[in-house]
Amino acid sequence: MTLHKRLEKLYGPFKPFPIREGVEELVLTVLSQNTNDVNRDRAFRTLTEKYPTWDDVLKAPQKKIEDAIRVGGLAQTKSIAIKQILGEIKDRYGKFTLEPISELPIDEAIEVLTRFPQVGVKTAACVLAFSFGEPVIPVDTHVHRLSRRLGLAARNASRDQTFYVLMGIVPEKLRYPFHVFLIKHGRAVCKSQKPLCGECALREMCESKGEW
Repeated sequence: MTLHKRLEKLYGPFKPFPIREGVEELVLTVLSQNTNDVNRDRAFRTLTEKYPTWDDVLKAPQKKIEDAIRVGGLAQTKSIAIKQILGEIKDRYGKFTLEPISELPIDEAIEVLTRFPQVGVKTAACVLAFSFGEPVIPVDTHVHRLSRRLGLAARNASRDQTFYVLMGIVPEKLRYPFHVFLIKHGRAVCKSQKPLCGECALREMCESKGEW
């Protein structure tokens, strides 16, 4: 894949993210919605310092959870979702684990994960990729933006539509690194506002030609 090779040359060897246990990754990804990594991590750290086990979180009053994660934004919505998710996981599997989901085919695993409140395809893909090493491409804001600008997905494609387009055109072994490289390029060059098109190593491959 020419695009991937260009990105790899630009950003160096692929380095995967640290592996997190499935429930931890799921909660962390819920906390990441509509905020940045710094505030997500602060919210998660405050939550887990105050409530060291998932059972502690589940038993805590929702308002207390809301206070603990407030720095991450949308605290009321996220606190309700986290408690519901933990309750459903424990009811379904008897303990706080998502290991049974890792044994399912990808499409089935996504279907099961997206039944949880506040869990969409992107969040499900994060759990599958970062906890279980499944060949999926989580479509965050950077991946979504670059995929449309580069012409990999239609300009009006939703995140979910972009996910399924990328799953169809990116080889399995490249999906995780391609995800990481697109994020790096989105942060450094192909920014949401005022992209640095003149400095872009992908400019001759880009369909938008700086029109966004």
